[in-house]
Amino acid sequence: MVATTAELKTGGAAVQAPGRGLSWWLTGASEMAKRNICTILRSPQLVMFALIQPVMFILLFSLVFGGAVDVPGGDYTQFLLPGIFVQMVLFGSVASATMGMSMDMQDGIMDRFRSMPISRSSVLVGRTVSEILRTVVSLVVMIVVGTIIGFRFLGGFLPAIGGIALLLFFGYSLSWLGAFIGVTASGPASAQQIGLIWMFPFSFLSSAFVPTESMPGWLRVYADNTPMTTVVNALRGLFGGTPVGNSVLVTLAWAVGIILVTAPLAVRKYASQSR
Repeated sequence: MVATTAELKTGGAAVQAPGRGLSWWLTGASEMAKRNICTILRSPQLVMFALIQPVMFILLFSLVFGGAVDVPGGDYTQFLLPGIFVQMVLFGSVASATMGMSMDMQDGIMDRFRSMPISRSSVLVGRTVSEILRTVVSLVVMIVVGTIIGFRFLGGFLPAIGGIALLLFFGYSLSWLGAFIGVTASGPASAQQIGLIWMFPFSFLSSAFVPTESMPGWLRVYADNTPMTTVVNALRGLFGGTPVGNSVLVTLAWAVGIILVTAPLAVRKYASQSR
């Protein structure tokens, strides 16, 4: 529930405390983000997952499949890395937000937050913002490993920064989708299954790993029009110094659209469970 008032539950009765404006809301969101970051840092398995999984995917696809795939320009590493970047953001942002929210709901932590004088929306904003920082760490690791195996930002410094910013914004939008799944699912196991059902076809039925020209006609129509393909193509253009067409604008439109749809739904679902 996005509101300027916060419910304080005292003695079993709910009373209304006056809202304190933007600074109050921002303070609540920042505290929630700090809490989520500390939770990740105190969980070695989560840190190792964020660091090792990207490296495994890069090495697997570049070294094992690189010689078997014909790509425009002939350099599979340059073709592959933007796709790996997007896939890791997808798996990281959605999976982490989904499981984090679902586990907090199951463990009763969200019940504690509901008794605090903070906005309902700031709890979810804190979760999604913390996912950006986790994504940055994974992205740095991927860039370092990619550079070692031959990846280069051929488009120059500013396009590279623009591409990274675009990737982070797209990942932020996906974290809202993950938050919505997390507050909607009946438990962590259900949340994980819901995420896996769509994430694998969403990422692999795209231009992330192979050119869509190699796909059957009916499948190519789908692959060419997914947000995954759009953002991958935008990054390839920005990182490789090739024309991007309208892919950047379309990616921004997808990201904004995902946030506009999933953020209100997630906040509303979370608020409805607090009553």
